Amino acid sequence: MNDFITSLFDKLQAIFDPETIGAWLAEGIVNLLIAISVYAIFYLVWRIVQFASKSIFSRSKLDQTSSIFISSIIKYTILIFGAVTALDSVGIKTSAILTSLGIVGLTIGFAARDSLSNIISGIIIFLDRPFVIGDLVEVDGNYGKVDRITLRSTRIVTVDGKMLAVPNVDVINKTVSSYTNFPHLRLDVQVTVAVTEDIDKARSILLSLVQDESIYMTEPAPTVVVRALNDYNVLLEVRAWIHNERDHVALRFNLREKIFKAFNEHKVAMPFETFAIEPLKISMESAN
Repeated sequence: MNDFITSLFDKLQAIFDPETIGAWLAEGIVNLLIAISVYAIFYLVWRIVQFASKSIFSRSKLDQTSSIFISSIIKYTILIFGAVTALDSVGIKTSAILTSLGIVGLTIGFAARDSLSNIISGIIIFLDRPFVIGDLVEVDGNYGKVDRITLRSTRIVTVDGKMLAVPNVDVINKTVSSYTNFPHLRLDVQVTVAVTEDIDKARSILLSLVQDESIYMTEPAPTVVVRALNDYNVLLEVRAWIHNERDHVALRFNLREKIFKAFNEHKVAMPFETFAIEPLKISMESAN
């Protein structure tokens, strides 16, 4: 028993020998400094390439969407290669690590499949170009301006100043409405008038509100159509094309207000559903 304890003590003393621990620490610190230095070099290379690419992109008149996408590819390529090189420089073989991961690597792969799907979707968005940075779009009911397209998500700034990070896979799989893909946009504003009102009179008033040629186009010309004949009102719709599609939200609000004021001024009734309650008259004969 004493021999066993003595042997165990000698082994522990050998393991925790100050000189041995000091050598391990010294070697670890040196390897850490080497790895950090190698990675720092690659990081510096990326910053230099980033600075140079901005100048190249500006001279080549490359659009912002393409320049940001290409910059992201260059960034991750250099930094990932730098991390692998830094590990190899201190004797850590990344290939052996990936091989030894086995089932762990498979698990990580399943966990990262959503990220991989977003990256592939980001590449598809770049190649397909349903929109570019600065476009006004609506994705799954969220409207705003495209601020940035990354490999993982599309950043949209809403009209109330919120930043929405929409996963690229959602952008690919959902219907995207673009308000700036074409040079002009049509405003459709609906309003109801009483069934007793003169439709031609209401049409004339509505058309007079969209005659400003600096805002509304004359070709195609503005029109007013009857959308529905309801029990209590007639649904009219003003259709007018605008020169600057980016102003469509403000112009739609403004046109609605103008319609309300103009109809009040010209005594055009805009009724809502009403119910008339009349007393029930019962004759004496029916009562008997």
